[in-house]
Amino acid sequence: MSFHETQRFRQQWLWLVVIVALLPSVGITGYGVWRQVVMGKPFGDRPASDAGLLFAFTLVCVVSAAVIALLWSARLDVSVDEREVLIRFRPFHLKGRSIALSEIAEAQARTYRPIAEYGGWGIRMGFNGMAYNVSGNEGVQLVLASGKRVLIGSQRSRELEAAIASQRKKS
Repeated sequence: MSFHETQRFRQQWLWLVVIVALLPSVGITGYGVWRQVVMGKPFGDRPASDAGLLFAFTLVCVVSAAVIALLWSARLDVSVDEREVLIRFRPFHLKGRSIALSEIAEAQARTYRPIAEYGGWGIRMGFNGMAYNVSGNEGVQLVLASGKRVLIGSQRSRELEAAIASQRKKS
């Protein structure tokens, strides 16, 4: 039994936080451009040049778009085959993390607390070891032969656990 799952950051609350965080800088610089460049009234007590204000607005828009694009394209791919568990957090992992099935001493589906145990979502290090998670609070806890722990967040944690167990029995 092989396994593959792709998860993305699609939580509405996360997008609301991102938009609320980015909107003021876009809004303020946009208002500055409108007031000073379009309406001809200085923006602020010591106004920047029109070119400087346009540059700042463009920079704020480009950075905001880049943050949104990065978050939109980010995804966690988890695969299990006859040799390994492969974890790849795109676009941050160029190669991904490969854990040989022979290195896994234990794999158990569990409910976890992302913020309390790992400080949130993403590639995280916590008191319980490394975590790779995108959303939710379900995953598979791996205990490696070395004693290290790796948590893999999954929307299908029971299936992931079963796939690891099935492939470990075969090898």
